[in-house]
Amino acid sequence: MNDQAIRSIVIVGGGTAGWMAASTFARLLGPDYCEIHLVESDAIGTVGVGEATIPQMATFNRMLGIDENEFLRETKGTFKLGIEFVDWTRIGHRYFHPFGSYGVNMNGISFHAYWLRLHALGEVPAIEPWSLQAMASADAKFMRAIDAGNSPLSDIPYAFHFDAGLYARYLRRYAEARGVVRHEGKIERVELRPENGFIDAVVLDDDRRIEGDLFIDCSGFRGLLIDQTLGAGFVDWSHWLPCDRAVAVPCAGGERLDPFTRSTARAAGWQWRIPLQHRIGNGHVFSSAHMSDDEATAILLANLDGEPLADPRFVPFRTGHRDRVWIKNCVAIGLSSGFLEPLESTSIWLIQSGLSRLMAMFPDRRCDPAEVARYNRILATEYAEIRDFLILHYHATERDDSAFWNHCRTMDIPERLAEKMRVFQSRGRTFRENEELFNDTSWFAVMQGQGLRTNGHDPIADTLTLDETRERLRHIREAIAASAAYMPTHREFIRANCQAG
Repeated sequence: MNDQAIRSIVIVGGGTAGWMAASTFARLLGPDYCEIHLVESDAIGTVGVGEATIPQMATFNRMLGIDENEFLRETKGTFKLGIEFVDWTRIGHRYFHPFGSYGVNMNGISFHAYWLRLHALGEVPAIEPWSLQAMASADAKFMRAIDAGNSPLSDIPYAFHFDAGLYARYLRRYAEARGVVRHEGKIERVELRPENGFIDAVVLDDDRRIEGDLFIDCSGFRGLLIDQTLGAGFVDWSHWLPCDRAVAVPCAGGERLDPFTRSTARAAGWQWRIPLQHRIGNGHVFSSAHMSDDEATAILLANLDGEPLADPRFVPFRTGHRDRVWIKNCVAIGLSSGFLEPLESTSIWLIQSGLSRLMAMFPDRRCDPAEVARYNRILATEYAEIRDFLILHYHATERDDSAFWNHCRTMDIPERLAEKMRVFQSRGRTFRENEELFNDTSWFAVMQGQGLRTNGHDPIADTLTLDETRERLRHIREAIAASAAYMPTHREFIRANCQAG
């Protein structure tokens, strides 16, 4: 019987995607299964703006067996409890999208239903007091969960902020220690097998030829293998997500260390703020059809916390994804597979998800078309589900102060998103469909935060009397407030556990 097992994997491109891929293969396959090669050039820069994550990142680190405190020290990272949105609904308004749940579900009914009942009576204007993440973030508090019984402190989901360049270096050390071979150089050409069009080898500018059975394209936006070589098409979503440029610059931080990302809406896009141990990462995502580079840069520089630490750097992009992210024996991971702006910190998750799903359907050298088709369908669905969540932020708004916001507020939207909005506006119900990334709490946080109003609440919430509902919500709010007060500051927790040298 012919041995069709993959015996050589070639990863084209380094950065976050390339070294996450290399580390995954090294950990799960190991040198006894196959050789793992990574080709990158120090002369080719990486985007390096994806410094915020979602809680699933901790799962990836655990899979690698990484010590969390060491990882944060090496990447000068911080913790993240959610995202604060400023000026998205209207100028002067803010809300918080937490990673944890609101309150406690009661009698099998979502907490949201009970809160909406009192909210309609004007008794509970904001939902943040029922979120530990929101209340802790307001005072820059953080701690990991402890065994505290029914206390909110027993369950504290969190994610990370980190320096993407340092993270790539950290994973490079991890991967090379486990047998991954790095090749420095630029790829001059890609050779295909004449009998089936599979990639046979990449040839570097010094004529080194690196053969492989499976090729992973981590070459960024250019898609050297998946697009330039194998001709993948592109599904363009710029009509729904019109931002197409970002300008980024780090700045100095202060003593307060916020455990959250801040997203502030601007006249033609939005600005991110990501606090790290040694600096604050900032960027302005904007639509070049509505704002010039000079204006976007001026807005960014005028809204920094401290002195700029580098020159502003521009990153052009196009929102969407390849129509196929797996073609023949090539799988695109990271920016080479597609791009969704980092409004909800999903860029690194899409790398993680692509790798996880690839390992679940790891091929042999034949790369069975049925498995390839399924992978492409699942990834396309995942991109579309995240796309709809991002569109919600732009579309559900009261802002009418610029042509950009008038376009976003009045544009047609995908029917799947329109249905979710109609269901929410009926009785405030939100649902996590199948395996989509964002759960019912996330959909509720953004829909409520962006100003969508409901015509009622889940009628089953009426099984409790109003007085019972008031008493339960009061008890939960007090427990969350006490828990937030108990927590140390984020800065204190970092210093005690994972301060960078």
